[in-house]
Amino acid sequence: MSATNVGTDHRIDRARITALIPHQGAMCLWDEVLDWDAGAIRLRTTGHRASDNPLRSDGGLRAVHLCEYGAQAMAVHGGLLASAAGGAAPPGVLVALRGVQLHVARIDGLAGDLVCEAERLVAFDSSQQYGFRISHDQVLLAEGRAAVVLQPTTAPEQGRP
Repeated sequence: MSATNVGTDHRIDRARITALIPHQGAMCLWDEVLDWDAGAIRLRTTGHRASDNPLRSDGGLRAVHLCEYGAQAMAVHGGLLASAAGGAAPPGVLVALRGVQLHVARIDGLAGDLVCEAERLVAFDSSQQYGFRISHDQVLLAEGRAAVVLQPTTAPEQGRP
């Protein structure tokens, strides 16, 4: 991440995060933005330990769910960029995961924070691709790339549904 930050505040709390993304309540997986700039974001969470984490099944939280954590990091970054430009980010649909490597089987038993670093690799008006790395106590848990197609936000023409 470059030393120049697009936003005026480096740390951003959960309340602001939920104002930027469609994920609400327990489905908002990130607690805090640690730093961000035009090309990347770094976030942290303790939610992987929460018994009400909506991604849990059979009493645990599997490492494959770190892909959702990476995708939400993209959404938060897009929301921050759009907000800094005076607008709102369009909703996106995750369409592809590539090069995903999971280095653990489960994450629910990890005592410390999860930290995600996500870097915008490609950005167009209609799609984006990010690389993400998620770690715990500086040990890499998962990495990969995610692609999102952005939904149009224009209103329908008058007289058309």
